[in-house]
Amino acid sequence: MIGIRNNKGGTMKLKMSAFDWTAWIFVVIGAINWGLTGLFSFDVVQIVFGTSPWLAKLVYALIGTSGIYWLVKLIR
Repeated sequence: MIGIRNNKGGTMKLKMSAFDWTAWIFVVIGAINWGLTGLFSFDVVQIVFGTSPWLAKLVYALIGTSGIYWLVKLIR
């Protein structure tokens, strides 16, 4: 569960399914990758999957889709 503050100062608990956890992990991996890329020009996804460009593109697509999924989920 993830705690999210509500407008009354309390915290709501958000129950997460296996799909939610998977999407959340991709979002975290993407955030870390962007941070490392921005600070040190070190792209972890490209280094790990650089020998297989289609796999790197798939990982980037999963990260982007996961980010959109969580944005929509948190807005609702």
